[in-house]
Amino acid sequence: MTATIQTLDTPDGPFTLLVDDRQRVLASGWTADPAAVLGRLKARPSDVAEGDTDASAAVVAYYSGDLAAIDTVVVEQAGTARQHAGWAALRAIAPGRPLTYAEFAAELGSPSAVRAGASICARNAVALFVPCHRVLRTGGAMGGFAWGTDVKRALLAREASLSI
Repeated sequence: MTATIQTLDTPDGPFTLLVDDRQRVLASGWTADPAAVLGRLKARPSDVAEGDTDASAAVVAYYSGDLAAIDTVVVEQAGTARQHAGWAALRAIAPGRPLTYAEFAAELGSPSAVRAGASICARNAVALFVPCHRVLRTGGAMGGFAWGTDVKRALLAREASLSI
């Protein structure tokens, strides 16, 4: 598989996207280090080249205030049926309306499976497009985030200020 990698400047730092030849996002995150993004994948593409991606327009639009811009970007992640259901549920969380891990587990139909819900978030390779940053600890604490809690906090603050 051939993939394209692109790094954009954002208010939250460099954001790198990895997309396949069908323009599906395979991995993404707030880093300028391609190895950090590639490391989120179970299987790496055979060929990776720098270039422009269609998904970059959605990132620019998101940071310009169009929070829904990321919703139409097609992603591709390897995972179990449960993980795919969890990632779909994450995409349904409205900006500015984060859930707790317990609420997320309940959305998945397993209210007591809080750790499983947290694991689904942790294994999300396509940050921003599958907005795992919208899940918090009970009481509103940030919890973990692969790209740092400062980025998570900034994303949530941006979404809260634009979602009324």
